[in-house]
Amino acid sequence: MQELTITRHNEMIDPLLHIWGWEIPVYLFLGGLVAGIMIISGYFVLQHRYRHTVFTTFYLPYIALALLSGGMFALFLDLEHKIYFWRLYTTFEWTSPMSWGSWILLIIYPALWVNTLIRIPEPFKGKIPLFDRLSALLHQHPVLIRNIGVLNMVLGVALGMYTGVLLSSFGARPLWNSAMLWALFLVSGLSAAAAFVHLITTDVYEREMLAKADNAFLTLELFVFGGFITGLLTSTKVHIDAVRLLLDGPYAPVFWVFVIGLGILVPLAIQLFAVNHKIRHTAIAPILVLLGGLTLRFVIVYAGQYSTWA
Repeated sequence: MQELTITRHNEMIDPLLHIWGWEIPVYLFLGGLVAGIMIISGYFVLQHRYRHTVFTTFYLPYIALALLSGGMFALFLDLEHKIYFWRLYTTFEWTSPMSWGSWILLIIYPALWVNTLIRIPEPFKGKIPLFDRLSALLHQHPVLIRNIGVLNMVLGVALGMYTGVLLSSFGARPLWNSAMLWALFLVSGLSAAAAFVHLITTDVYEREMLAKADNAFLTLELFVFGGFITGLLTSTKVHIDAVRLLLDGPYAPVFWVFVIGLGILVPLAIQLFAVNHKIRHTAIAPILVLLGGLTLRFVIVYAGQYSTWA
């Protein structure tokens, strides 16, 4: 029977972190954040919020493009043979999560760009006449705008799921070998996106709505965490030992304090008081959610590399 062998920190962690350092967790976090932003932005498009000068349909698609580019740059830095990255787009492998992800990311750029044409901010109007004409054409055909909203939501779900599927496809890492990982990363990305909009929007309606949505996402994330942990604990000894890295192993302090405590429970409590008008809305809660989502990726990636088969 194969068992998980956990070696000392200096024997296992250092070589593996040399393989996957900070770049992959940052890429996964920004990818999840962009996925959540696309879903939220697409939803507000379907709700006709683009008819008003509000944040979610006015500036959010531009910010998503910048964040996605940052995530792609982090991924590029992690590549060992950087000059050959273009070869990912010379073929398509149906069984390769990396191939799926590469093409999804390629499609997301034009989807976000088209979303920016729905409402062009005043400082940019007239700068590129072609964009102005395309924007006017969209408003002549509302069905096109509705389809853009749906497209962004669908691609956002695909991107959010992909960030988890990418890791779970590595069967050699027992901690990642869970069917719940894609759901965990998708919900976490939605929560981070809701917190991000809550943090920087100036629209009272959006702030209130996104705070309520984030409370739902944080609650759902706790249940998904329960499914993720329970699934591993009821599996083989290898998977039990792997998840114990988070529960009572070397990563337990960071997991319980920064991911569960400060990343979910504390901001959930603060935002519950805020949406019930017991306290004023504060930036503390969304900042904690964003930091918790980033820490989650670091913990899962690092602990996953710590777990292996003997």
